[in-house]
Amino acid sequence: MSIYVGNLSYDVTQDSLTAVFAEYGTVKRVQIPTDRETGRLRGFAFVEMDSEAEETAAIDALDGAEWMGRDLKVNKARPKEDRGGSFGGNRGGGGGGGGYNRNRY
Repeated sequence: MSIYVGNLSYDVTQDSLTAVFAEYGTVKRVQIPTDRETGRLRGFAFVEMDSEAEETAAIDALDGAEWMGRDLKVNKARPKEDRGGSFGGNRGGGGGGGGYNRNRY
């Protein structure tokens, strides 16, 4: 499982976030998503820790805490939802083309 960390400063780094969570246990991974178009941080991150007990301790201590001038929102990450209606998949349609047409001559 992982932890969702929201309302982050846009100046946060992977190292600084790791250091904060390391006070509550072993940090296995930190992921800070960026905007695809601008490359700017999106203001949230995901942190994975070594055990559920460590995750719970970090959530209890850091949810609502002020860090880098912002009040953090820290909770268990929910699985990614299938939003539907996205692009891709089989859209049907398409055209044939080519081949012999005996009615042509």
